[in-house]
Amino acid sequence: MKKISQILVGLCLGFSLMAGAQTQEAPDVLVKRLSTEIIDAAKNDKDIQAGNRQRINDLVENKVLPYINFERMTSLAVSKSWRSATPEQQKQLITEFRTLLIHTYSGAITQIRDQRVEFKPFRGAADDTEVEVKSLVIQTRGEPLQLSYRLEKTSAGWKIFDINVLGAWLVETYKGSFAAEISKNGVDGLIKTLVEKNKKLASASVKK
Repeated sequence: MKKISQILVGLCLGFSLMAGAQTQEAPDVLVKRLSTEIIDAAKNDKDIQAGNRQRINDLVENKVLPYINFERMTSLAVSKSWRSATPEQQKQLITEFRTLLIHTYSGAITQIRDQRVEFKPFRGAADDTEVEVKSLVIQTRGEPLQLSYRLEKTSAGWKIFDINVLGAWLVETYKGSFAAEISKNGVDGLIKTLVEKNKKLASASVKK
């Protein structure tokens, strides 16, 4: 869980308060701009700094999520069982996985303090449909955090479908636990587990 938290802190550093220019920017330019904007928002928004959960959730829901391809991310995490799931099960999995990440992203945003992001040279070609953008999150304490994004070109612009922190891809991190649950209780068992997890996270956020 600590690894997942690190991944999602990094992911939150890479998203935006603005969605308008997505289709007009190269993927590396997009990620650079978004990183700056989300860090500035976390540092300057007094409600976010105070832990206002509604303000944070609104930020995640309206400004972060448009840049994620949740269907692809969920299908990759569920792996081979995705193809055997019914359309309704797939819909439920996407919904619950999305909700799980909303809760986790919300917590990650509150952890942003004095970080800044430095980007490595981008090696994408003009005709690429999938690319990787690499960066380092520089912290006032501790070693730099390696951070990479996988993006794909869609009709709506570039969208993130996976992220890597310190050598661990987000999809792979979930894939193992999802496979273990499916092997024991099937796809419906995984859905049930996600529903219960989201209920606990929602209850915990209300108490805060």
